[in-house]
Amino acid sequence: MSKKDFDAGRMPIIEVPSRRADHEIARIRGRFARLADLAAADADGRELSRRLFGRPLAPADAARAICEEVERCGDAGLVRISRILEWPGASARKLRVPASEIAAALRSIPKALKKAMEEARDRIADYHRRLMPEASVEWTRGGVRLGLRWTPIERVGVYVPGGRAAYPSSVLMNVIPARVAGVDRICVCTPPGRDGAVSPAALAACALCGVDEVYRVGGAQAVAAMAFGTRIVRAVDKIVGPGNLYVTLAKRTLFGVVDVDMLAGPSEVVVLADRTADPACVAADMLAQAEHDPMAASALVTDCAELADATRVELARQLATLPRAETARESLGRHGLLLLADGLESASRAADALAPEHLELMVEDPDRALAMVRHAGAIFLGHFAPESLGDYVAGPSHTLPTGGAARAFSGLSVWTFLKRTSLIGCTPLALRRLATAVREIAAAEGLDAHWRSYEARLRLAAGRGEPPRGARGVPNQG
Repeated sequence: MSKKDFDAGRMPIIEVPSRRADHEIARIRGRFARLADLAAADADGRELSRRLFGRPLAPADAARAICEEVERCGDAGLVRISRILEWPGASARKLRVPASEIAAALRSIPKALKKAMEEARDRIADYHRRLMPEASVEWTRGGVRLGLRWTPIERVGVYVPGGRAAYPSSVLMNVIPARVAGVDRICVCTPPGRDGAVSPAALAACALCGVDEVYRVGGAQAVAAMAFGTRIVRAVDKIVGPGNLYVTLAKRTLFGVVDVDMLAGPSEVVVLADRTADPACVAADMLAQAEHDPMAASALVTDCAELADATRVELARQLATLPRAETARESLGRHGLLLLADGLESASRAADALAPEHLELMVEDPDRALAMVRHAGAIFLGHFAPESLGDYVAGPSHTLPTGGAARAFSGLSVWTFLKRTSLIGCTPLALRRLATAVREIAAAEGLDAHWRSYEARLRLAAGRGEPPRGARGVPNQG
């Protein structure tokens, strides 16, 4: 039976802890690597790379070759690649979306959609304003002035998925935190349709967020254009936003040339639930994730066998009327999990092992469960906080770490767009007091010039009425 014909009503229920559960958790977390392997074997992908470079290439090699061509050839390379991969009518003068087209898009969308996006914009901005740190903090320790200053990144590029789909929420969730942080210039790159058109909803969101520049270009070539800069596309300091496999591989390739937010893979949700959860809600939230992509992952972790069984029934029932049922069914067949634990603590450990992008706590006491879990991109508390609330309007950004990366990475926020700069000052007295420590460490590392630069300050202090004390010009400590 193919994954597209998968019968959700017969999904296996796997006990945790167990070797089988460990295997399935590791398989879910390793989806991105397998996605690259699947793409390498894809006939269409091989044909496209053959058209681009004269030979079939693995995805990582193709992304690297695209980046190198854009770096070498600029707009000419960008246009050549875009004509083959995106829209045949691409030209340098058409890459940038004119301001008049962006304004027209805002006028063209339904009033209800505009109102919804304005509400989302305001809620997202309010959330991130509350996260903004003080511009600087300072203190003094023993005559040494110390501090930290926060400043925004100057130029940011936002990648917004597009082409056959429209994702205005990705504009809102990535651009607004950058605006709140004080980023000077924000540009958006998004793939057009075959006719070169960009989603009016996405363009309207750009207008509502005050995006400075929009370019109709996607894929690895968009990442390269923002990283290196061309005559048309100005270079940025950091690139954020989710994309397909080639976008992620390009971000990995160009990290160092430009900063990036994270290497996002296929999306995922884990529902941690007890006997008080509604199986219809559990199934609905799993399907909300599964409809994204065949590589999306949806898991239930529960200590209630009756809930696990009822969720299977609900998944099958709701799939029957879901417009994107084929995608969701394939996703569940590939990466759906029903895990049965012997208690909430065991269930929490399984959820932590998955370290999911989204974690929903559908339990009687969500605060107790919250204290038990540690790793997730975003945590949804209680029975009335569906993932879609966070995806669109709650306030936190929906750009989150995937594939277990939440063990070390955080979701996008104003902090993504702020730099921390250390501040250090010193009085002549503190300079003398710390001299021996500096001299000893510099000597241990064999860095004579380090100590000489310090000695020069000691002489400067002496010349200005702060004579150094101690033998051989080294101050006494005290």
